[in-house]
Amino acid sequence: MIVKQLSVFLENKSGRLNEVTTLLGDAHVNISAFNIADTSEFGILRMIVSDSEKALSVLKAAHFSVSLTDVVCLCTPNQPGALARALNILVSEGVFIEYLYAYSNEGTTANIMLKSTNLQKCAGVLEKYKKELAATSDLYKI
Repeated sequence: MIVKQLSVFLENKSGRLNEVTTLLGDAHVNISAFNIADTSEFGILRMIVSDSEKALSVLKAAHFSVSLTDVVCLCTPNQPGALARALNILVSEGVFIEYLYAYSNEGTTANIMLKSTNLQKCAGVLEKYKKELAATSDLYKI
């Protein structure tokens, strides 16, 4: 399934990540998964949260540069080779992955957020090969 991801531009200075997490916590928005990609001057915080619209509003009100992006969430067994098998399928079908990040749920399942240049094709290929995709509502229960 295609899920909403929150992307926040952060200057690389002390306390900026804390500001984001404090604002979201105070707004009762839970972070289910996150990743930070950084350079020496800035970073991009990508998150799956319990209420993406509320998080977007709260962070914009605090003058953060923030946006919503669609990603595909693939659920695989948390075992050696599971990710490689899924990526092999995507490669064989010509699906390009821009980036991905993952988290494990109680050690048995890995949830992998995939950003592709063609999300519909990515989701369609995974469904065609009977790969499990998580719905947005499923992620927020984790």
